[in-house]
Amino acid sequence: MGEKKSVKDRDGKARPAFEELKISARVKLAGLWGAVMFMYIYVDIISFFKPGTITDILAGKAWIYDIDQTWLLLSLMLMTLPVIMVCVSLLVPAKMNRYANIGLGAFHLMIAFGFAAGEINAYYVFGTVVEAIILVMIIWTAWKWPLVARNGAAGN
Repeated sequence: MGEKKSVKDRDGKARPAFEELKISARVKLAGLWGAVMFMYIYVDIISFFKPGTITDILAGKAWIYDIDQTWLLLSLMLMTLPVIMVCVSLLVPAKMNRYANIGLGAFHLMIAFGFAAGEINAYYVFGTVVEAIILVMIIWTAWKWPLVARNGAAGN
């Protein structure tokens, strides 16, 4: 076992120090995409409690759209992207990974604000703001991904 590290507080007393771990860009991005998915899911689940939503769904409507095979497929395809991005963030080579995270992060950011434009419910706006913050963090993390020299270790 190693020696425990400590820091001194203002009074000069030794206190245990928190260990700072270096987390790779890959793991950060995968975690952020997972957080985006949770926000999408929770906002949708909360929406079911809004009066009239279940009645509309039973009548075959989602917002202004008819719930048909096309709507269902497109909705699933849109929400599959964050799922895939968790895997992409962990498995795809760094350069392609970086571009995919920036591109799909920006795409989902536009989608989030596009859907929020017609919605004025506080919970939906709050969820959209949180989603947007996480998506900006994805774009920023991918943008700032450290470059490694060709003879150095492969992408972080």
